[in-house]
Amino acid sequence: MTRYQTIASLFALATTAIVLQTSPSLAFSSEAQQMCTGDAMRLCASEIPDIPRIKACMVQKKAEVSPGCRAVMDREHAAATASRKREAAAR
Repeated sequence: MTRYQTIASLFALATTAIVLQTSPSLAFSSEAQQMCTGDAMRLCASEIPDIPRIKACMVQKKAEVSPGCRAVMDREHAAATASRKREAAAR
């Protein structure tokens, strides 16, 4: 693997992890990787490989991400919020 391919692969995994971090069952999904990798590379490349910083960057620049990536982020955020509400109600 070339240096670029290695960096791109690591970035794709990191991006997927941050976008879907709160949904373990969907972590590293091919959909998130396809939809958000380009946006993360374009908007947050300076934060690689620090996953918390990449996540913060993507959230901060959410208005600039592509519609597909934003849809994945929104869907996962809604699922995480619903999960937290169910957990809180169960207590």
